[in-house]
Amino acid sequence: MSYIQQGTRLFRKTSFAFFSAGFNTFAILYCVQPLMPEFTREFNITPTTASLSLSITTMVLAISMLIIGSLSEVWGRKSIMVISMFAASVFCILTAFSPNFHFLLALRTIEGVLLAGLPSIAMAYLGEEIESKSLGTAMGLYICGNSIGAVFGRVFSGVLSDYFGWHIAIGVIGIISLAATLIFWRSLPPSQNFKARQLEIRELSKSLIDHLKDPSLICLFILGFLLLGCNVALFNYIAYVLIGKPYSLSQTFVSWLFFIMIIGMFSSVWTGKLVEVHGKQKILFLNLLVALIGVCLTLDSNLSIKILGLGLFTYGFFGGHSIASSWVGQLATQNKAQAASLYLFLYYSGSSVGGTLGGVFWSIFGWGGVIGMNVGFLIIGLILWALVSKIEQHSKKATKAA
Repeated sequence: MSYIQQGTRLFRKTSFAFFSAGFNTFAILYCVQPLMPEFTREFNITPTTASLSLSITTMVLAISMLIIGSLSEVWGRKSIMVISMFAASVFCILTAFSPNFHFLLALRTIEGVLLAGLPSIAMAYLGEEIESKSLGTAMGLYICGNSIGAVFGRVFSGVLSDYFGWHIAIGVIGIISLAATLIFWRSLPPSQNFKARQLEIRELSKSLIDHLKDPSLICLFILGFLLLGCNVALFNYIAYVLIGKPYSLSQTFVSWLFFIMIIGMFSSVWTGKLVEVHGKQKILFLNLLVALIGVCLTLDSNLSIKILGLGLFTYGFFGGHSIASSWVGQLATQNKAQAASLYLFLYYSGSSVGGTLGGVFWSIFGWGGVIGMNVGFLIIGLILWALVSKIEQHSKKATKAA
């Protein structure tokens, strides 16, 4: 088998293609997050209900990935990714014409199904085509595209909605996503190491269960759930904090605050390089610790310290996700798309649960309740890190003994 190596032209083309793919997916997925206060006002709904515009999309995406990830083992990788990106962009444009919140939720549900065609297959493609030494860097660049798309979708839609309304904002995001789809289609080389399997539901179900019997994979799956749950809860409700008293900031200013997620671009790439030198275990622990410190700092009433806390959390979040997702790709020796699908199923389920559960804590306890929930999530994440590290050490000792 021939693998794509770092430093080659093919590696650059592949990385650029997945950078564009990550941009497309996350711009569409998160463009509604800064618009939640707008939905609350225009449709006369609560913040928790407004959060469904994101939560319902991520939940449907999570469920759909389990199915589409398994089907890609039969149908192939690139064609499914291209079709899903194109269709998701079209439905994003249609969402701009939503006459009410129920119609908007229906279209966002369909988008969740369509967006599922990319993330789990992307991880499987990279795991199959990129040499193991370069996988950390390639995954970091893909997640870098995710962070840029998430930042652009949030900032651009928030600022544009302040001047032209949320309808125009979402429509323009859809048009830009179409351009990103074209770049992906033209840049990504066809799979070289993919071997199609026959559609055997029984066999696919068995391999899915096998992944769930691996304690290391289970720890990483739950860690992904907790990480994105923290992220979405934090950024869903920080807008309500800053728009309200005593800050009384404008929608435009709050939208620009999402630009802080650009830190994820540096965090994911730098983390990939640090892992190559110091190993996954040490760097994952440091990222989780930085995220925990950042969350706690957002309790401070000083706006500068609150923003600093958001920045530290963002660094730790993207770095932790980069390590956990690439670790899943390495631990799964077969049916990588399924393993990736399971990780991302829990990951995006965390977005839905954390985003909506955070609304409950927000309604009852305010910002302190949201932070308390996040601190609990991250402490559990550190416990999971300890477990998977211990399992890894035992595995290495057993291998040496053998």
